[in-house]
Amino acid sequence: MSAVRAILRLFVFAAFSVLAVLLLRHWMANKQYVFNKDDVAKLAKQYAGQDHEQAFSKVVVELRKRYPGHILPDEDLQWVFVNAGGWMGSMCLLHASLTEYLLLFGTAVDTGGHSGRYWAEISDTIISGTFRQWKEGTTKSEIYYPGDTIVHGVGEATSVQWSAGTWMVEYGRGFIPSTLGFALADTLFSTQDFLTMFYTVHVYVKGMLLEAGTLLTDAGIF
Repeated sequence: MSAVRAILRLFVFAAFSVLAVLLLRHWMANKQYVFNKDDVAKLAKQYAGQDHEQAFSKVVVELRKRYPGHILPDEDLQWVFVNAGGWMGSMCLLHASLTEYLLLFGTAVDTGGHSGRYWAEISDTIISGTFRQWKEGTTKSEIYYPGDTIVHGVGEATSVQWSAGTWMVEYGRGFIPSTLGFALADTLFSTQDFLTMFYTVHVYVKGMLLEAGTLLTDAGIF
């Protein structure tokens, strides 16, 4: 009887898991999003080839004009190290929700590793430097330059490599919490840089709170 109960519990758990995934997929397929990857790429491309710090400042100013209430204020912007898949970079989060994020990303040193495999689509538009990508199932890599946009599809995995001084604008859409395991794994099990982990979680929560406040304000609750 205990074996039967265990099988029934496993079946119920599997059924609820499948139902939850289907509901999430339906919600994400039909909800209204704040950003569009083509619009973000078009904006970033305007400043490709410029000094990355000046370009980033212009991008942030323009984003605040286009999406008021959805971009973190200057006092909450922070460059935070990211260790994931064997590579090391730095990010500055601009927007975060359950289904979208927008950030500035790059590296001051040569670095590379595994891209990760996500339940999210991620697009990067290069401002400066070069980015090399080796796609799963192929035997050749491709190099991308300032102004190029690279789209990492849902469920895809690639080998990635950034040259020193590569900086980009990144937009992700999907179930964003599913990306955090990969983003934090190296920090948790390798570098054990728990201060960086705190910074990462802290700024993500700030982004979530900003978005929640904006949604409530738009709904007339605040």
